[in-house]
Amino acid sequence: MTSALQLQPESITLEQYEALPESRRAEVFEGVIYDMASPSQIHQTLSMELSNILYNYIKNKKGTCQVFSAPFDVKLSDRPLTIVQPDIMVICDRDKLDGKRCNGAPDFVIEIVSPGNPADDYIRKAYYYQIYGVREYWIVDPKRRMVTVNYFEGELINVAYSFDATVKVNIYTDLYISFSDVAGLLHS
Repeated sequence: MTSALQLQPESITLEQYEALPESRRAEVFEGVIYDMASPSQIHQTLSMELSNILYNYIKNKKGTCQVFSAPFDVKLSDRPLTIVQPDIMVICDRDKLDGKRCNGAPDFVIEIVSPGNPADDYIRKAYYYQIYGVREYWIVDPKRRMVTVNYFEGELINVAYSFDATVKVNIYTDLYISFSDVAGLLHS
């Protein structure tokens, strides 16, 4: 027989989160802390290449948005505390940056799927990014060799592309990323 009263995990505060050792990779969803796995070599290669493409595009356009890579905290909510560390993010509203983190949703987020927990990126993070106002969210899955684009503004877009495709970044009018070029780096 199960008890009607289930123990709820204790909700972590921002102060407790900030007191965690820097070596601990963790995110917080609705006050509950979740440890993160260390990224693989493929993960890091994809992250560096995609970050560079976004950075160079913004720099060449003399844009004001900034590109950040994990580990960099994004506080989506104070109550309940929700803090994520997207693999890559573009932040256009500099008022959201306080020197320690981004307070509020980035404009664009890319998560690179970890083999150990793909549901985290496909389900949990997609949900939180949409409800907290991320404009566009990409899920890059090296195992499946797929990119899933979620565009949450206007008419919702949810489209999957193979690594052979050239994919448009919807928050910009003229940025396209050739995943065949990016994926080619994984084999070199």
